[in-house]
Amino acid sequence: MQKTIKVGPYQISNNRPLIFMAGTCVIESEKHYIDTAKKLKSILAPFKHPYIIKASFDKANRTSVDAYRGPGLAKGLAILEKAKKITGLPAVVDVHEPWQAEEAAKVADILQIPAFLCRQTDLVLACADTGKAVNVKKGQFLAPAAMEQVIKKIESRGNHNILLTERGASFGYGDLIVDMRSLELMKSFGYPVIFDATHSVQKPGALGSATGGNRLLAPILAKAAVALGIAGVFFEAHPNPDKALSDGPNSLDMALTKKMAHQLCLIDEVVKKFK
Repeated sequence: MQKTIKVGPYQISNNRPLIFMAGTCVIESEKHYIDTAKKLKSILAPFKHPYIIKASFDKANRTSVDAYRGPGLAKGLAILEKAKKITGLPAVVDVHEPWQAEEAAKVADILQIPAFLCRQTDLVLACADTGKAVNVKKGQFLAPAAMEQVIKKIESRGNHNILLTERGASFGYGDLIVDMRSLELMKSFGYPVIFDATHSVQKPGALGSATGGNRLLAPILAKAAVALGIAGVFFEAHPNPDKALSDGPNSLDMALTKKMAHQLCLIDEVVKKFK
């Protein structure tokens, strides 16, 4: 039985219309973040599918110590709160440490646990304790069946607002591969499954001091994932990906965002007709 999770005004389920989680990889500045969120809203609005803005106030797992990490917790959440008021959209935000969960929950509608941290019990429980929806990205190192134990950690706190995200698995050094079986296996737990289209095309550390990727492959994988009947697609988008301060190589530009979203909605409409 597929569960339905309520986030803001949206009902999220593997059986319901596809949702989008999208935004820049990291908050670069207040103006840049809000302008991008407004632009993405205008692009996605005609498709009439739920849209949740994504944000990161700190990218704690950057390749290089010199890489830009973000504005920090306080400033980042203030920017996110303003963006929510302006756009009227719910938001998902990354949380890296247990102490951040309570503060982030004051603003965000979904707390997101990065893939590298999906087995950090204290972090998972801290997010669960807020009562907010928790989106757990499956680690690149983890089999989909192992996500059942992560689910049990969150449920042990009485929180059943859970989403699971696939973002590819490590394939040797500096590359990822997506096993589409993972989506079906995680759907068997009943909770909404999200496909992270842009992180799945990363090439970790491929640029030496930064992560590489191929954004043109993201729509291809996303279409395959949506064809399986999932709850949503997560992706990073930027007005000028080549100038992005984080994850530029795998971020979509606005034209590619519009094209991909249109195709995904058409596929989703057909797939969700099947029982």
